[in-house]
Amino acid sequence: MNFNIRGENLEVTPALRSYVEKKVGKLEKYFEESTISDVHVNLQVFNNQQTIEVTIPMSQLLLRAEETHTDLYAAIDLVVEKLERQIRKHKTKVNRKFRNDGSVKYMFRNEVPAGPTFEDEDEFDIVRTKRFSLKPMDTEEAVLQMDMLGHSFFVFSNSVNGETNVVYRRKDGRYGLIEPQ
Repeated sequence: MNFNIRGENLEVTPALRSYVEKKVGKLEKYFEESTISDVHVNLQVFNNQQTIEVTIPMSQLLLRAEETHTDLYAAIDLVVEKLERQIRKHKTKVNRKFRNDGSVKYMFRNEVPAGPTFEDEDEFDIVRTKRFSLKPMDTEEAVLQMDMLGHSFFVFSNSVNGETNVVYRRKDGRYGLIEPQ
């Protein structure tokens, strides 16, 4: 694994770098030898919160996890647990779906190290379905509608281009817009 560790409002000390490499490096046991090339780690400090974001781009899969905690070392442990859950979940799904060579299935080792199983997470249980008509509106009106409803996202038909868009509230309190390509 090649680590790219960056710190924002934080100096990445050799001890911190070593801890991140040791913890995230444990994920190598889940992959075939040549699968992982780069691991991008971003460490941030904002107010009293320590945030770690780990991104592992692969040829057919992107693993990404982010965790915020008051203790940076605890955040590192939590983000590694999240990534392990993602890997186990993907491996189980992929073993069911893909059967041909070169698929994502062959990125993971056949023997998964002992640990907790996450069978419950493999099935997505849809408990409610909503249907509604998409009223044409601009993004500002969609944000106002979202705020009035108290939701964190809002799906709407964009009156400018006629496409279906989504506005959402970001963690920093600002807004984002998702448009199809």
